[in-house]
Amino acid sequence: MIPSTGRNGLRRAVLASLGCLAVLSALPAAAPVRAQEAASAVQDVALQDVVLTIGGTRFTAPKLTASGTRLSKDDFLAIFKADGKEPWPARLARLDAGSLAIPELRVEQAVGGTRQAVVYRDVVARGVHGGRIAELTSAGAAITVAGASDGKSAGGDGSYGKFRAEDVDLAAMARLSGEPGDGKGPLQRLYAAFSLETIAFTDENGTRVSLARLAGRDFAGRQVPGTWNGALDAFKALDFDGEDAAGRAKAAGNAADLIEAVSIGSLEATGLRVQDTKGDKPVDLAIGRLAYAAAGSDAGLSLSDISFAGTGTRSTIAKFSLSGTSLEPTVATLRRLAKPNEAVSEADMRRLTPLIGTVTLSGLSLDVPTEAEPAAKERSAGGRRAPPAPSSDPLAKTAPASAAAPLHVGLRDATMTFGPPRDGVPTASRLSLSGLTMPSSAVAGLPGLGSLGLYGYRDIDLDVVADSAWNEGAKELALREVSVSGKDMGTLHLNATLGGIGADIFDPDAAASGLAMLSATAKTVDLKLENGGLYERFIDAQSKSLSLKPDELRKEYVTACLVGIPVILGNSPAAKTIGAAMGKFAAKPGTLSISARAKAATGLGIADFSTAGSPGAVLDKLEVNAKAE
Repeated sequence: MIPSTGRNGLRRAVLASLGCLAVLSALPAAAPVRAQEAASAVQDVALQDVVLTIGGTRFTAPKLTASGTRLSKDDFLAIFKADGKEPWPARLARLDAGSLAIPELRVEQAVGGTRQAVVYRDVVARGVHGGRIAELTSAGAAITVAGASDGKSAGGDGSYGKFRAEDVDLAAMARLSGEPGDGKGPLQRLYAAFSLETIAFTDENGTRVSLARLAGRDFAGRQVPGTWNGALDAFKALDFDGEDAAGRAKAAGNAADLIEAVSIGSLEATGLRVQDTKGDKPVDLAIGRLAYAAAGSDAGLSLSDISFAGTGTRSTIAKFSLSGTSLEPTVATLRRLAKPNEAVSEADMRRLTPLIGTVTLSGLSLDVPTEAEPAAKERSAGGRRAPPAPSSDPLAKTAPASAAAPLHVGLRDATMTFGPPRDGVPTASRLSLSGLTMPSSAVAGLPGLGSLGLYGYRDIDLDVVADSAWNEGAKELALREVSVSGKDMGTLHLNATLGGIGADIFDPDAAASGLAMLSATAKTVDLKLENGGLYERFIDAQSKSLSLKPDELRKEYVTACLVGIPVILGNSPAAKTIGAAMGKFAAKPGTLSISARAKAATGLGIADFSTAGSPGAVLDKLEVNAKAE
């Protein structure tokens, strides 16, 4: 798998580039107006060996040239003064220049136990005014990371290609990073748009992460009580399993602050690839496009052209998307865990689960390696294996006797929708799978499906639906639709209503939820079976096995249904109705429908089933209808 140190190194390097590229400059939309002012007030200023430290980040520029500025050299030195008493937002708001050019900008930052450095080339900020930059560009950058993270050595190097950002607000960045707020103020836009090309990073273990292009729009944030820098530092120390209750509570509160303080309009990455070829388990993951949008018709997260190869497994996915998500349950739980002396339980970890919304997937192809079957061995007349034929190939003795084809699984479309969670568990869900394909050998050991290969199905093609919802007021769980449909097989439909399902069923304590299940009752059950060819194949296979003609076997099944089923079920009117319907279906299979409703309004509970002396006693408590068409 991909070492965490590689992912951490790249993530930190990318975040540093987005936040630090523009530290020495700022913009306006009204730059052309400034150009019309008196030429005598405009000059060029050159600074040497500019060094400044903001928080834990050190910026070094051997040369900085300000063109078209009304500020003097002393003005610039006062703005960049390392021990200046004036807050950074106020200082950056005084920046004013047609452009700021930095041939080389070195940014160094200590993150945990690692030290990272990013060296940018040809940084240019155009239209700088009032702490804002109209356009910020860089020809590229080199990245190095060294040190240790989480007790493990962490290092690597990489590079960025061209960088460009529009409407960058340096003063707002400084306020968010260094000035506390109440977490309720207005959002401050940090940039209108940015793009970064050709990102590549390789860690010390040989894991390579690359991106063709990364772009985003309308990134904004609001000030939080602990400042963004403080909140990030505390969040990195978040440990739900640790013994430092006070530190954990603070980190939980900071995490909630950050989640609510960040707003991203859109984000897009193309050509993402992660490769690990040096380990004993090589991995190659590629994503053609990753996109996120906060609003509009494309709101949500989507990934397309996904491929994975590793440990003999290969898979591709045409598209994966996630929409309708919400972090409100997560934030609410973090807020509660931020209270002093609040213990953290497994239930709390479950309640951190966000509202997932809808997950869709299309075009899945999965090839999984299978164990090679031994090759057929020639045997002598006496039953002993014949000696192997001589071979001049020195590798022949180690070559496998035969190669097994991989197990192929396909899925045309899948949709999963989840309702609002209760204690981390969705109160409603719907799963829909279309075109789930696999060889029949893959289900050989499953009850009800294991014999499909014997009935002539080399491959199976299934559609599956499972739709359920909990009604809190009625204390009911409705299985609104559960169906399985197979190509050239048929369809099985099941609908049911369970009563006595209160909120305790969602209790994170397994003992409490298990006890609540004991009070559940069955109110209604509707079953429908539509034949689509499976019954005929079943009759043909069984008749050959029993040396009977298909019509003879069919008649035996009809008799068994008409006579045997009523006897087994107690010979009640309901039992005879079920037997007659099944006999009609066995004679001429089309559609078989059976429905049962509990006569008691509360339904049938576990006690009703356990104390019933026979199936007939259970049927006496039900209203049963059955028919075949």
